[in-house]
Amino acid sequence: MIKVGIFFGGQSREREISFAGGRTVYDNLNKELFEAIPIFVDSTGKLVLLDWHFIYKGTIRDFFPPAQHQPNTDFQIYRESLGELSPSQEDELLKSIGQPLAMEELPKLIDFAFLALHGPYGEDGNIQGLLEWLHIPYTGSGILPSAIGIDKSVQKGLMENAGFPRPNNGMLKRSAWLNPNVDKQALMDKMVAELGLPIVIKAPHQGSSIGITILENADLTAFEKAVNRAFFLEEIDLNRWQNIPNEERKAFIRSLTDLREGIGLPVSIGEKVIYHPHELLEYLNALQNEESVLLENLEGEEEILFEAFIKGQEFSCIVVEGTDGEPIALPPTQIIKIKDFFDYRSKYLPGMSRKVTPIGLPTEQINAIRSACETLYKSLFFDVYARLDGFITDEGEIFLNDPNTTSGMLPSSFFFHQAAEIGLNPSQFLSYLIRTSLVARLRTGKNNFQLRKLLNQLDSSITALNKHTAEKKKVAVIMGGFSSERHISVESGRNIYEKLSSSGKYEALPIFLSGDEDEHILHVIPVNIMLKDNADDIKAKIDEKGEKHPVLLEIAEKAKGITSTYAGNPLTKPERVTYEELAKIVDEVFIALHGRPGEDGSVQKYLDQYKLPYNGSGVESSQKTINKYETNEILHQNGILVAKHRLILKDDWAANRSVIVSEIEDNFDYPIIAKPADDGCSSGVKKIHNREELEAFATLSFRNTSTLSEDEAKFLQIQENEEFPAKSYILIEEMIQKGNASHFLEITGGLITSYNEQGELQYEMFEPSEALATGDVLSLEEKFLAGEGQNITPPRYSFNKEEQVRISTEVKKVLEKTARLLNVEGYCRTDAFVRIWDDGKVETIIIEINSLPGMTPATAIFHQCALNGYKPYDFIDAILDFGEQRVAKN
Repeated sequence: MIKVGIFFGGQSREREISFAGGRTVYDNLNKELFEAIPIFVDSTGKLVLLDWHFIYKGTIRDFFPPAQHQPNTDFQIYRESLGELSPSQEDELLKSIGQPLAMEELPKLIDFAFLALHGPYGEDGNIQGLLEWLHIPYTGSGILPSAIGIDKSVQKGLMENAGFPRPNNGMLKRSAWLNPNVDKQALMDKMVAELGLPIVIKAPHQGSSIGITILENADLTAFEKAVNRAFFLEEIDLNRWQNIPNEERKAFIRSLTDLREGIGLPVSIGEKVIYHPHELLEYLNALQNEESVLLENLEGEEEILFEAFIKGQEFSCIVVEGTDGEPIALPPTQIIKIKDFFDYRSKYLPGMSRKVTPIGLPTEQINAIRSACETLYKSLFFDVYARLDGFITDEGEIFLNDPNTTSGMLPSSFFFHQAAEIGLNPSQFLSYLIRTSLVARLRTGKNNFQLRKLLNQLDSSITALNKHTAEKKKVAVIMGGFSSERHISVESGRNIYEKLSSSGKYEALPIFLSGDEDEHILHVIPVNIMLKDNADDIKAKIDEKGEKHPVLLEIAEKAKGITSTYAGNPLTKPERVTYEELAKIVDEVFIALHGRPGEDGSVQKYLDQYKLPYNGSGVESSQKTINKYETNEILHQNGILVAKHRLILKDDWAANRSVIVSEIEDNFDYPIIAKPADDGCSSGVKKIHNREELEAFATLSFRNTSTLSEDEAKFLQIQENEEFPAKSYILIEEMIQKGNASHFLEITGGLITSYNEQGELQYEMFEPSEALATGDVLSLEEKFLAGEGQNITPPRYSFNKEEQVRISTEVKKVLEKTARLLNVEGYCRTDAFVRIWDDGKVETIIIEINSLPGMTPATAIFHQCALNGYKPYDFIDAILDFGEQRVAKN
């Protein structure tokens, strides 16, 4: 088996995307072909053989630097904020997360390097050169094309020389901008005159749209801000600083030091270097007798780019090498943005943009884009694969910009999205990239004997693998649904599908559920449809029922040499099945649905009818836990603390609105929490501050149309892309607060069940996670998206170790009692609040139980099961095994 070292994290501003992408690679590498070895690169360039438990943290900041190595502060930090450390301190720090590695140790540890690093030090030829020195083959482009791919200034000249059209552009040096005699108004006027408006202002060595601004108007203040952003400079008006409250100052420092949107740390102020956000806050607070101060990031740009804005359709195209070594442009994806600029959040947050593949243009224009991308790929000497972005104008002119030698590798990225269009699932595509990279390294004439040996070993393993696919257990992964949680369901379903597909035990079959409560419509779907942006896009693709796009047919034919080796004969169009037919083609089912249907027992009823094993609780328990009101009542009657609550029915509200409002105000104090009584994932949950907000919430919840009233939506601050479900009843709860307790925190705790030797149900409780929300309630992104929220596992009950254990034991007892009272089986997630008093008293207040918790890559339940020794695949495997045992037992 080939040992593949996955390099992720890194020193760039894109380290969180790299970390999440590295986890995707770690999970999706075929376990029958490769041994995945996680090599974390910290933000100072040190290497660590990472303890696998940390791979499943939501963000790097969740585990590194560890809490015991951080000063007492409420700022989140990266390693560089610890400043200069002695060798022994550095070693102790790295050993807290794994085994520190010297570069020269790598050849004994790995056979091959999979590079999931982004930006400087990852895509610029640095790591590629070191690996070549060590005779370790790696993915993607070599040293020269990597150096070209990272530098937008160099790209610009090479592309112009190769005959590619480029927008009008200009450049500005840092020294010229910081010259005290610079006339900034004249500089802006010159750029506007030469380039027109809007102007794109870029940091030339960054990815993920970091350091980029679109200047819409000739506004000097906006121009200065945009240029400073590209240079990673920040000028602070100290007169204004002295007049804002401390909490606002802290919020500003958090934003300023955010790698995605601010300038980051460390910064210099003249000769002084500041590493930590708290140190920066104190320094600014202490400044006197100065009007302003300039902060400069130590890794800022020396030169920035100005470009004329191109008005047209934006696209992204992955180019891969065919079996003959020639480039094949996969179907370009159209990027449809909610806002004009495809920035960091638009790229990585669900719902902020949409991907349409192939781009909605005539076939001739699509192929013109593909041809241009293939030509540029060859012109810049790229190897193996690349991602090329660009625009096509209304006149059909194609502008390519920012070629990338490494693409983002999140599960729904362009990288996997387009590979799926030729029939490759993520695991198969990664196998293809590794083999193609070995061939590319052979072309360099270095270390060829060892490379051929690895290549022959891989080819033999792939041949053997294709022969025993039929022996695997077939698992239907049901995703989608018709609730407001359908998009998270798709994210969960894809993650389950991908983890099962990379195993040696299971063959996963993606099933999309649509319809309504009266009729569940099931479709077996091809991998390319499964990897569409969201549930609505998947359903639209299923409903088309048309012929495959001619461009997709053409690419599939051209890539047949790839797909025949790695995917066999993949499904090419959706096929409708009944539950009865499903029972004949699969051995078991993983229900990745959330809310209704799925958590309400309706799908389980059908599966029980055909004796199909499945994950999670049975029908009766699911029917209880989906109903938050009934759950609260059962728990309250059995001595479990829950929030004071009140159910409101739609008909009652219509008939007795004023009476109900008065009763609520007599029994509850604002603020209160209003929520659907039969949904989860924070869908439709709002903090209500007054009567007007309560009435607006009820009006929206009890509406008879699918659209929202604009006034009420605005009043409740419902975002443009936020779903708000219509319901026939809603739940009002008191807002649980700290009160007189000395410590107060929100937690989410998981569990898994099994049978003991006597056939009795037993519960294995996980350490919960402490969930930190940036707003009134945890958002969907904070719960499920990598790099967005923070989950601390285990929760910080106490700094005293004995007290931590005692409190944890008490909390888990309440969570287990809750699960037993509700007959939970398989696994679940329970959300709760914990109050702790100075005298040691502990209160655990249950909020809700999710019988089919979210299973996205970044969800907290994976952090928790890791502490009990389960890797995510092992956890999923155990859940499926329990389902089989339950059917056999009954």
